[in-house]
Amino acid sequence: MNSHLPENVPEVISLLRKEGYIADESIATAIFLSLKLGRPLFLEGEAGVGKTEVAKVLASSLGRQLIRLQCYEGLDVASAVYEWNYQAQMIQIRLAEASGNSTQKNLEQDIFSEKFLIERPILQALRPQPEGPPILLVDELDRADEPFEAFLLEALSDFQISVPEIGTIAADIPPIVILTSNRTREIHDALKRRCIYHWLDYPSVERELEILAEKAPNTPLELSTQIVNFVHKLRSLDLFKAPGVAETIDWADALVHLNAAELDPTAISNSIGVLLKYQDDIQKMSGTEAKRLLDEVKAELNTVSSNV
Repeated sequence: MNSHLPENVPEVISLLRKEGYIADESIATAIFLSLKLGRPLFLEGEAGVGKTEVAKVLASSLGRQLIRLQCYEGLDVASAVYEWNYQAQMIQIRLAEASGNSTQKNLEQDIFSEKFLIERPILQALRPQPEGPPILLVDELDRADEPFEAFLLEALSDFQISVPEIGTIAADIPPIVILTSNRTREIHDALKRRCIYHWLDYPSVERELEILAEKAPNTPLELSTQIVNFVHKLRSLDLFKAPGVAETIDWADALVHLNAAELDPTAISNSIGVLLKYQDDIQKMSGTEAKRLLDEVKAELNTVSSNV
């Protein structure tokens, strides 16, 4: 593990590759600038392209704690920042009443002290860590409501929060912040302006082959090549949900377990549920459509092979 921040873009690429993440120069540049400028990194893109993985791999490669806040509709401050341990407070109140030794003022100061504070991800990320500032992953921000987005904007501006009963809690050194969005709704410009923005697209055929070699090493090269090219054909279709890189890896593993030496219509039909997750999309691949795509893939690969 390396707690020191990389000094240039090639170092970022090398650092991520050691952890099995095959990064291109564009995402590596965005990560480098985020680290050097101390700005949150906002990653937007389709589900399954590796946005969350960036935070996980960066935490592992830098030896930092990863603190993840998974967003959802209705997410509030109590779930994201802090809440009071009401049960422990009530026990303390009962004990104080039974002993008769505590005044109301002292009791209030006691039960609203930090020992009764339950820290949620954002507050945890403001606390100092022995290995260095943690990495705060705010995952799928587009699933949260706009009021929470507005609160997050304020919290990330100064890297501090206010607890009325205690006061302001600020980070000595700001955490490394990575936000992700699947773009199910637009994130407000005010938040984006405070971040280094990067659209994480599907990888090229060449890079996805590298990823497959890293993540599914038992897949024969010929099968891997057919898989990746077939998936790229699928992504060009009008699907409800195009397969991401994660699905490509899962499909390769599934085909290996099915002892498939190469892609054929039967293997595709038997395993298509690993790759596509919606019935309408699966139906589009029924009949001759899968065979048509596969024939195109094999023809293109044969052309490339004959020209080499």
